[in-house]
Amino acid sequence: MAQFDPREVCAVVLAGGMGSRMGGVDKGLQLLAGQPLAGHCVQRLQAQTLGAPGLIAINANRNADLYARWGCPVWADELKGYAGPLAGFETALQYCSSRPAGDAAAPEGYRYLLTVACDTPRFPLDLMDRLAQALEFAAFGSQGADIAVAGARERDDKGQWTLRPQPVFCLLRTTLAPSLQAFLASGGRKVDAWTAQHRTVVVAFDQAQDDPQAFFNANTLAELRSLESTPLRTV
Repeated sequence: MAQFDPREVCAVVLAGGMGSRMGGVDKGLQLLAGQPLAGHCVQRLQAQTLGAPGLIAINANRNADLYARWGCPVWADELKGYAGPLAGFETALQYCSSRPAGDAAAPEGYRYLLTVACDTPRFPLDLMDRLAQALEFAAFGSQGADIAVAGARERDDKGQWTLRPQPVFCLLRTTLAPSLQAFLASGGRKVDAWTAQHRTVVVAFDQAQDDPQAFFNANTLAELRSLESTPLRTV
């Protein structure tokens, strides 16, 4: 992992959705243990075992002034109309590509983008570390992967355990910006449909030490309340 420098990572908390299943509220600002969901995510990124990313930003399409109070840049989707998480990916990638090498904030430029969802406040503290290892060392001929996606253990419709990709939790190379722009311009919106076009590796977060609720996402107010009964892991 000597080649991987967390300072070359731009991380973005995706909070740009409509919150339709929560009644249209701004999901990232809903409180869990007295703190907004997106605030928990920012703290988890700052506490990553590999080190904090070089930049942590928030993708939000409303209440930018409230999100900005945490000291993170706030970016609205360039693609209008609440086009989904890939619109947040695109906005972040545009920022990364606009930061030339030698910039004081990113001396070598942002080579990687790390994405997390605002409604999943207990994602692993070693998320970036494990995704980075897979990205650099996945066997795609002589090359590493383009995208590393987290995978969580879940029960399928038949009650069997299966590894389900969590496509909004990924680490990707910022050189993919033109590909994503073309995909969105063609009308594509699904994250897994875009990642399938590239060398993608799924990283299993299913070890004994892994929190089985790490990727539990609060889509509804009832699901958010259910998180209150289980303390967030700090390790």
